Amino acid sequence: MKLSLLIAVSCAATMAANAQINVTQKNNNPSRDGLYIDPAFTLGNAANLARDVNFNGTIVGNVHAQPLYIEGGANGPMIIVVTASNNIYALNATTGVVIWQRTDIGPPVTAGLPCGNISTVGTIGTPVVDLTSRSLFFDALIDGVTKKHFIFSLNVDTGVTNAGWPVDVNATAMYNGNLFSSLVQEDRGALALVNGIVYVPYSGYFGDCGSYHGWVVGVNINNPANVGAWATTAAKGGIWGHSGVASDGTNMFVITGNTTGTGGVWGGGEAIIRLQAGPFWSGMPTDYWTPTNWLSLDNGDTDLGGVSAMLIDVPGANPSQLVLATGKDSNAYLINRNNLGGITAPVAQLSVGFTIGQSSATYHTAQGTYFVFRASSQVKAYKITATSPPTIVSAWTVSQSGQGSPWVTTTDGTNNAIVWVVGAQGDGQLHGYDGDTGAVIYPGGDVMSGTRKWNTGIVARGSIYVANDNKVYAFRVPAGTPTPTATASPTPTATSTATATATATATATATATATATATSTPTSTATATPTPTPTVTPTVTSTPTPTGCSVTSSACGSIVVGTAPTDFIVNLSGSADPASVQASDFTVNGTSANAFILLNGNTTITFHFNTSPAVQGQNKMHIPAGAFDCGGPVQEFTCTFTYKASTPTPTPTQPPPTVTPTATATGTATASPTQTPRPTPTPRSRATPRPRPSPPPRP
Repeated sequence: MKLSLLIAVSCAATMAANAQINVTQKNNNPSRDGLYIDPAFTLGNAANLARDVNFNGTIVGNVHAQPLYIEGGANGPMIIVVTASNNIYALNATTGVVIWQRTDIGPPVTAGLPCGNISTVGTIGTPVVDLTSRSLFFDALIDGVTKKHFIFSLNVDTGVTNAGWPVDVNATAMYNGNLFSSLVQEDRGALALVNGIVYVPYSGYFGDCGSYHGWVVGVNINNPANVGAWATTAAKGGIWGHSGVASDGTNMFVITGNTTGTGGVWGGGEAIIRLQAGPFWSGMPTDYWTPTNWLSLDNGDTDLGGVSAMLIDVPGANPSQLVLATGKDSNAYLINRNNLGGITAPVAQLSVGFTIGQSSATYHTAQGTYFVFRASSQVKAYKITATSPPTIVSAWTVSQSGQGSPWVTTTDGTNNAIVWVVGAQGDGQLHGYDGDTGAVIYPGGDVMSGTRKWNTGIVARGSIYVANDNKVYAFRVPAGTPTPTATASPTPTATSTATATATATATATATATATATATSTPTSTATATPTPTPTVTPTVTSTPTPTGCSVTSSACGSIVVGTAPTDFIVNLSGSADPASVQASDFTVNGTSANAFILLNGNTTITFHFNTSPAVQGQNKMHIPAGAFDCGGPVQEFTCTFTYKASTPTPTPTQPPPTVTPTATATGTATASPTQTPRPTPTPRSRATPRPRPSPPPRP
């Protein structure tokens, strides 16, 4: 789905008087655009923004993650904050007083890591909320005899741990025989929720110690025993950027850093990677891009992933659906996100300045399409031209002391664009700049304590919230206080979910007292409280098929919108005999594939068609019984998917809230068709199928 459509829908929803407003994820949208549409943020109102000194906001712990804003529950609007001490909070969005808190998640790690520059490591990455099940998801590193990452799910309204959680990542995540090791992996990046799967990205620690990898771990939110993973083949290649995982509503995009021990054979580093549901990576050039000088970047520790992946639509450009990478090599790269292209030149490239660790933002005005980011002590904005191909040109630059990441407000999607940024670990102030010119709109004034580099604030109902160490700050435009209603209507979220499969998994076994007092601890008796050695040990191994080999595909039952698919991925329960597989074994609507590639120890096959066999409406995929051998004759495989050539209008995925808010002692909250892609390598012929080469493991 085109992001421009999402923006338009969000605009209409925002202006509806009774619509819910929710900030469920990092940078507000799955594209990681950092765009907030709020009619209250006119240039005049923004100039008169003022800190709400009556907002309490007291928490305990250092904050490396963006806060979230959630409506629709019995407690009224909430600010969700996580800290490196593994403390999780829900604060009243008007008063800043604690609604519920969890301080029993498990002890954070304060010593014993092989390297790093964060002294207390617990919950670092920005969490994500599923509004359908009212569930909060986050990753926590918990100390113990063995230091372990756990992926948690809590009821966002009560703080109670949902049944089946947490997930022990050490015990469940494996990719191509490589086991996940929490000791050398850090979750810096934000989590993403796409079509019922929560995705968690991992990097290493500052200092590049140990044989870590870039990992993405996926957990089915309705069946947390179902855990998938992808990792770089070569050692290192961490996913460092603050926004973590971006998504177009179907696929996930991450950017990796430098790898080592490759022997000159590319192994997943210095790249934009496009992952399919699971996560699953096809290995095809359409699903990765790396610059031709990737080995030089590797050798110089010059990470491509200085900033997280961000998806940008540029109306009138060719190609128009892009993904942006800005890295430690000081370059910005634009890539066609529908066909990344493999090891090749980008669509556009420009030297823009050194960037590391942060997130960027993008927005549209009457003057064009912009992206904005921080380069050391400067905030820089660039335009992307609506040309064929698009180019990158400088728009404006301002000097600003600090290391915070930017975000953007507009009143309707294009007008009154304001770029906001905190002088984190600099002047400690909030600043606002005109999106077209860089002129100062809000000059700051209130110095906040405990600011952290790379962090962003959020926007909701005329307010900006900034989460810092031990305190959350609120800034409000004139008369800009939260105004929820008990009859809130659903808001179309930016997560463009084709099929809403999420079902409520939360079991509210503890009654939270929503009294907004600083000592309120409504979930102290949660029955699913984890310890440093949790007893929840889900398994990801599926029951093997007793006779023959079974076939599955994430495409089954899916809805494909826009570009007609040419690559189809199937997963096998056994390892295929390469000599027995033929491209003609796989058909779509009776048309045989032209080529194939075996991956993942011959347990995954990507079948390629030179021309897409898909037709409008329902399509049938088929592998006949006994077509090839995979530890026995393959079982017959048949399933369908739906293809739609045009982008439909998004529909709300969130049902109206069913909980009636109760009065408390606290104050009441006053696709367009894809353009012709750049040339890519020719698919392998059907006569010589062979797996992609893999680099040797790190010594």
